[in-house]
Amino acid sequence: QAQLAESGGGLVRPGESLELSCAASGFLFSLYPMNWHRQAPGKEREWVASIDSTGRIIKYADSVKGRFTISRHNLKKTLSLQMNSLKPEDTAMYYCNTRDTWGQGTQVTVSS
Repeated sequence: QAQLAESGGGLVRPGESLELSCAASGFLFSLYPMNWHRQAPGKEREWVASIDSTGRIIKYADSVKGRFTISRHNLKKTLSLQMNSLKPEDTAMYYCNTRDTWGQGTQVTVSS
């Protein structure tokens, strides 16, 4: 059974950085593109970034472009999201996903 588990969330101040991780199991991680999404309270889930199976094709939402970096380690079966220059509007539950598999999410709160 395919499973995803996010970690690394927390409370940070505006301008600080945080790195999220997503551990994959139960499927051939190296074959599938991966995504990060987020959902703020009272808002719809929002796509954040995608990376193809090789790690060569990467896309970002305009709201995070230049501040966030998505990466993957196929041997370790992990997906990462490095988040720099965090803003209060980045506060959300962050989820990793592939196809119809989603993790439980990790909370990121940016507040002074």
